[in-house]
Amino acid sequence: MVTFIPFGERPNREGVLYALQLLKRNKLIDDYVIVEASRVELLADRVPQDRAYIIGEHLATYGIIEKLQPKSLISVDAHTDLMHDYLDHGSWLAYALERRLIERAAVMAPVLMIPTTERTQLWTRRVKVFPATLRSRKVRGKWRAYKNFQTNSVEEIIGEAKKYLGEEIYLTVDMDVLRPEYRIARFQHGELTLEELLEILEAIKENFKIIAFDIAEISDRLRRSRLGKKAFFEVFQLLMG
Repeated sequence: MVTFIPFGERPNREGVLYALQLLKRNKLIDDYVIVEASRVELLADRVPQDRAYIIGEHLATYGIIEKLQPKSLISVDAHTDLMHDYLDHGSWLAYALERRLIERAAVMAPVLMIPTTERTQLWTRRVKVFPATLRSRKVRGKWRAYKNFQTNSVEEIIGEAKKYLGEEIYLTVDMDVLRPEYRIARFQHGELTLEELLEILEAIKENFKIIAFDIAEISDRLRRSRLGKKAFFEVFQLLMG
């Protein structure tokens, strides 16, 4: 079964329902359920234990993992979602770690990594970040480069993530990790081509036991994007296969 969660503002809600119609029209799903909630606090009691979730605002992942309680999580996303000011789509992973909904996490291919304001803190505990391109951070007064997809192979990064996370994970794929021309999500897009994203997802499938996954930040922009539809179909089929 596939669970559709039209969560968030209207563009996200309409995007998820449009994605449902696309998959039905192309005979890619038979059994599905739609779960709605006005607040993320309500999702854990409403979502079923499923293998696949198609969601709007990425905050919905917080409700899913509260239900499933996986130990480890991989997020493939243009943003780290590790802001630590209040719970929303930009901080759900920080709060999931802080509140022990998951023990460890890895974020793959982000491009935006820094707090948005001086008062915003970035959560750094029990999480590894592997940026899309070369990025550095200050560690004990010295600048050190993150292991990243520009200067390291996919195999190297997946290997390090596996040592850190263990064999079993929950996987969340935010479609804004793709370049702007794919036009799926509402916010700033990332740096990956579809081929690069599929290579990462293939490696995750080969190296981890994925207990469940979601495809996140589907918006109504999908309706007008040929490349977006292609990307959505290919990611969905790869993860369901």
